[in-house]
Amino acid sequence: MKPGIRPRGGPFIPVSEITLRASRSSGPGGQHANVTASRIEAVFDVSASLALNDTQKARITRKLGPVVTAVSQDARSQTRNRDLALDRLEAKLASALIVPRRRRATKPTRASKQKRLESKRHRSETKRNRRPPRDHE
Repeated sequence: MKPGIRPRGGPFIPVSEITLRASRSSGPGGQHANVTASRIEAVFDVSASLALNDTQKARITRKLGPVVTAVSQDARSQTRNRDLALDRLEAKLASALIVPRRRRATKPTRASKQKRLESKRHRSETKRNRRPPRDHE
C-alpha cells in the first residue's frame, strides 16, 4: 500500500490527508461483488491540505474545484482499487499543477508572408479561370 502520493510538479501528500471510502462495487467479481466493499473513492480536500502552498491550492481549486475525487472499482480486491484510486487522484492533481508556459508573441517571417500572398494569387487565378468568357462587343 502507498504511504501517499506525489503528483509531478507538486509536493508529497500523505494518505492521512486523503479520505478513502469503501462501498459495494458494480465491477468484476460476480457474487463476490455483492458481499464485499471493493469500490474505493479517494476524496482530497484541497483547502484543508497542509502539504500544498497557497499558490498550488489556488491552481487546483481553479481547475478541479475545492474537493477532488477519484473512484476505482476495476479490480476485485479492495487493496488494488485503493492503489488505482490513489493513482487516478495523483494524475488529476499532477495535471492541475502544471503551470502553462507563457506565449511569446512572434511576427510572421518574410517567407511565410510571401507564401501566403502567392497562395492567394494562385487561388485568385484559379477562380478567374473558372469564369465564363466575356464577350467583347
